Amino acid sequence: MAALVAGALVNGGVSQAATSQPCDIYASGGTPCVAAHSTTRALYGSYTGYLYQVRRASDNTYRSITPLTAGGVADASIQDSFCANTTCLITRIYDQSGRGNDLTQAPPGGFSGPEANGYDNLAGANVAPVTVGGHKAYGVFVSPGTGYRNNSTNGIATGDQPEGMYAIFDGTHYNNGCCFDYGNAETNSRDNGNGTMEAIYFGNITAWGYGTGNGPWIMADLENGLFSGVNTRYNANDPTVTHRFLTAIIKGEPNHWAIRGGNAQSGGLSTYYNGVRPNASGYNPMKKEGAIILGIGGDNSVSGAGTFYEGVMTSGYPTDATENAVQANITAAGYATTSITSGPAVNVGSSVSLRATTACCTTRYISHSGSTVSTAVVTSSSSSTAKAQASFVARAGLANSACRSFESRDTPGSYLRHYNFQLTLNANDGSAIFAQDATFCPQTGFNGQGNTFRSYNYPTRNIRHYNNNVYIASNGGVHDYDASSVWGDDVSWVVSAGWA
Repeated sequence: MAALVAGALVNGGVSQAATSQPCDIYASGGTPCVAAHSTTRALYGSYTGYLYQVRRASDNTYRSITPLTAGGVADASIQDSFCANTTCLITRIYDQSGRGNDLTQAPPGGFSGPEANGYDNLAGANVAPVTVGGHKAYGVFVSPGTGYRNNSTNGIATGDQPEGMYAIFDGTHYNNGCCFDYGNAETNSRDNGNGTMEAIYFGNITAWGYGTGNGPWIMADLENGLFSGVNTRYNANDPTVTHRFLTAIIKGEPNHWAIRGGNAQSGGLSTYYNGVRPNASGYNPMKKEGAIILGIGGDNSVSGAGTFYEGVMTSGYPTDATENAVQANITAAGYATTSITSGPAVNVGSSVSLRATTACCTTRYISHSGSTVSTAVVTSSSSSTAKAQASFVARAGLANSACRSFESRDTPGSYLRHYNFQLTLNANDGSAIFAQDATFCPQTGFNGQGNTFRSYNYPTRNIRHYNNNVYIASNGGVHDYDASSVWGDDVSWVVSAGWA
């Protein structure tokens, strides 16, 4: 039986095109959106404009992605067709509010990013696939060094003016770096003192504030402090939350603010804090400056990680009732996971060898000598030692079981992992960062042969051989091993039965 939920027709668990979307609901509540960002769907029921823009590496041309229908889900087929057999980056996330508050590549500030001239990285366009209402769409996967910003906005709250904001994040993708944020920040990309920010933070850093459990937590980044409540450090009512799709809310007005959150797939919102500004100097009154950030801190701190699907900022302090209606719309939208891998199967437990497909190097395999990883010529007449050094056991990914990790056949307990973007072989130390560095997600080979192996935590980078060394490289990045020449061949590997 079909039911109407917050303007969205739900039938059999699949959300149909909505007549009223989050920004329509906020407007009805008297707190209209002044910024609305999403790569997955329209946030107004009548919106048919651009959602986001991508740039492909093969010719540096651009394409903007629109919804399938007014108020509907992104038309992922536009991106898939445009980016076929090459890589694409998300270059712009359009503001659907009509105020022009688009998000683009963040410039340097108090901290510099890893790209040319200190800019931050851009996110890979196909790294975070999901479905919304049964339709394929893509989120924004932020690895450390990735960031978006707008320092010249229109209508965003400044000073002590009231505002609200929500974002949908991947509640399983986070780290303890500073700072994966979405919201209001300084207009010069620098730390301008306490109270000059008001943004949603998600992660498990404990240097400033934290809540119960081991995290991650939804907190407010108010500059020089991540706050989980009124206290400057621990607040018991802010829980660890790990919903695969997470609704995170921060809102503030004169000497009053709140944290709310919930499962973006089902259920309502919980209030984790609702009270006065923090009991530290500089936060009452607030001194918000009105820039917008995504994936970074206000001073361009670039060590955070997370995944963003949609978010808005409002003029005025939304009521709980308005936010509850928005949450109902979000759960009715039908966010769901989909496969993050493609290409030939790499079976868990199998012994494998990874052979290069570039014309120069089709007898070369990924191999190791101690911790040093390179490519080496291996044939049937090679020594047993050489064969063993070029053989690995495919394991379920240490950081994500849908992906793969490669354990050395001749050095059990040691895995291929990247360090400073170069592959090495190291013993598993059990840390989260090792697990991420040693996890690679198989994709269809870029040159049509075998697999391309995408780094799990730096997913714009793929395993590539260059001058017989092995790296995780980006297509056309700043390093010599990022060169675009024969990119598709160098990142494509035939997975064969292991030599040993």
